[in-house]
Amino acid sequence: MSEERAVFVGIIRQGEDERKVKEYLDELEFLADTAGVLGDKKFIQKLDKPEKATYIRSGKLAEIAAYCEDNGITYVIFDDELTAMQQRNVEKVIKSAAVIDRTSLILEIFSQRAKTSYAKMQVELARYNYMLPRLAGMWTHLERQRGGIGTRGGMGESQIEVDRRIVRERIARLKEQLKKVDKQMATQRSNRGQLVRLSLVGYTNVGKSTLMNLLSKSSVFAENKLFATLDTTVRKVVIENCPFLLSDTVGFIRKLPTQLIEAFKSTLDEVREADVLVHVVDVSAPDFEEQMYVVQKTLDDIGAGDKPQYIIFNKIDNYEYEPYDEFSLTPKGKDNRSLDDIRHEWIDEKKVPCIFMSALSKEGLPKLRSDIYKMVAEIHAGRWPFNNFLW
Repeated sequence: MSEERAVFVGIIRQGEDERKVKEYLDELEFLADTAGVLGDKKFIQKLDKPEKATYIRSGKLAEIAAYCEDNGITYVIFDDELTAMQQRNVEKVIKSAAVIDRTSLILEIFSQRAKTSYAKMQVELARYNYMLPRLAGMWTHLERQRGGIGTRGGMGESQIEVDRRIVRERIARLKEQLKKVDKQMATQRSNRGQLVRLSLVGYTNVGKSTLMNLLSKSSVFAENKLFATLDTTVRKVVIENCPFLLSDTVGFIRKLPTQLIEAFKSTLDEVREADVLVHVVDVSAPDFEEQMYVVQKTLDDIGAGDKPQYIIFNKIDNYEYEPYDEFSLTPKGKDNRSLDDIRHEWIDEKKVPCIFMSALSKEGLPKLRSDIYKMVAEIHAGRWPFNNFLW
C-alpha cells in the first residue's frame, strides 16, 4: 500500500517575510506528519491578497494540478482556511488529489487524538460548525444516517435544506450533552477546595506534558507530535510540604480554528480558574517569540490574558544559533543571539519571572521546584495568613 503524500500551498502577502511563510508551511508539514501524511513539496505564490475565487492564481493552480497528477499526490493542503467557493473552484482544477485547508487538517488531527467521550464530542461539534457553511454544493448523504421514513426529506424540501437541518440538530444536541458534562466538571473543580492552582499553557509540542510528568511523577502521554494532549489532566503535587493542583491541557497553535476555540472553551476553564499560568516555551524554536504571542492572544481570547505568568524557557539542550561575526554581511539579529543574550533580555531587562531549563535532561529542575514552591507558598500565606502548616 502506497504512502499518502501531500503538497502544501501558501501565499506571501504584500509586506510579509518570505522566511516566515516558509516556517508556516514547515509547521503545516509537521501537522500533516502528525496526521500520518508524508510531506512532498511546497508551493508559494506572491500575492497582494488571496484570489477571491481560487485563493491562488490560475497559472499556479494548473501547475499544482499537473504536479499532483504526475506524482501521485494524495492531498493538496492550503495554509489558510478556504471559503466554500474557493474550495469548490480549486477542486474543479485539481481532480487527482483531495483539497483541504489548515483548519480541516487540524480538525482531523483532533479527531484522531480525541480519546475520551468528552473530547470526541468537542471535536465533533467543531467539525459540524466547520461543515455547516460549506454544505452548499456538497452531497453529504447525512439523512441516510438518520433512519426514519424516507431518504429525501419532506415534500418540497431541497437536499441542502435537509442537510443543514440535520447538521443544526446535531450541533444543538452536542451542545446540550456538553453542557451536562461541563456542569459535572465544574462540580469536580469546586470540590477540590481552595488548593492553589497552577496551569501549564503554551504552544503545541513545547514539552508541557513532559514537565507535568516531572513535577507530578505521573504518566501523562507525551510525544514529539502536535496536539499529543487534548484532555485536561489535573494532578495534586506536593513540593516539600506545599500542596497545589497542576493542570495540563491542549496546546495552542497559529491560526487555531475558531470552531475549536469555541468547542474547547469549557475545557480551558482550568486555565481561566488558575492562580498562576506556567507558560512553557520551546526556546529552541526559531520563532519562539511569535509562538509566545500566539499563546498570549489565545489566552486573551478565552479571558485568561491577565493571569499572573511564570515562563519556562524549555529545551535549552536543543538551542542552536549562528554566532555573530562582526565581519559578516549578516546583521546582528534574532538568528545569532546566544542563549545568554536571551537570558539577559528576559531576566535582566524585562524582569520577567522565568527559568531556562530542559525537561528532558532535567537541567534546571531543582530551581523550577524551588521557584514554584515560593509562588505557591506566597499564595497560601495570602489566602490563609494564620495557617502555619506550610512552614
